[in-house]
Amino acid sequence: MATIQANIQQVRTRIAAACAAAQRPVQSVTLLAVSKTFEAVAVREAFAAGERCFGENYVHEATAKIAALADLAPQIEWHLIGPLQSNKTRVVAERFDWVHSVDRLKIAQRLSEQRPAHLPPLQLCLQVNISGEASKSGLDTADVAGVAHAVAALPRLRLRGLMAIPEPAIDTPAQRRPYAALRELLDELKRGGLAVDTLSMGMSGDLEAAIAEGATIVRVGTAIFGTRQ
Repeated sequence: MATIQANIQQVRTRIAAACAAAQRPVQSVTLLAVSKTFEAVAVREAFAAGERCFGENYVHEATAKIAALADLAPQIEWHLIGPLQSNKTRVVAERFDWVHSVDRLKIAQRLSEQRPAHLPPLQLCLQVNISGEASKSGLDTADVAGVAHAVAALPRLRLRGLMAIPEPAIDTPAQRRPYAALRELLDELKRGGLAVDTLSMGMSGDLEAAIAEGATIVRVGTAIFGTRQ
């Protein structure tokens, strides 16, 4: 059975190959290890293998892990990648380094108000419903620019870019299409004067397609930690 350390090495090899194919420096892509549903001991093992950025979907579960791994702070970077409800913004503003899943201005406003002044700005991505799925959270593409400019003006936050979870696709061209659309949206924000630099896109099954379209953060869980129970 492969260890977490071996899995991380395998994923990093995939990232390096994808970057080479896209003629991009490997340093331009950050691996975010998605540790949701896995115990703190698994995060510790990944940390020992050199991983520093961890993504969590559920605020309650994540805060327990953050507490259990307090001895590794400030070396660990915690990213919230799951849906965020208004009643959970305070703990996220206080404990996390990044939030990828902001899908409405109200959430960003609460995070801005609740981010402690002694901490660095909270790094934010706007989640975009890039495939237009009725069941999926995220901003409609038409609303992204307006929300982005409003969020960028808020104190104690730094708008970094966009995140998406498109519909699963089997072949590479189909995988690349929504990621190309997200990249074009980010380019529009840049042309509009916003200092954004992040595309959080791509997972275990399609990280190569995402990197080909400019992903700067790939969110990988299964390929590192194994199948979730």
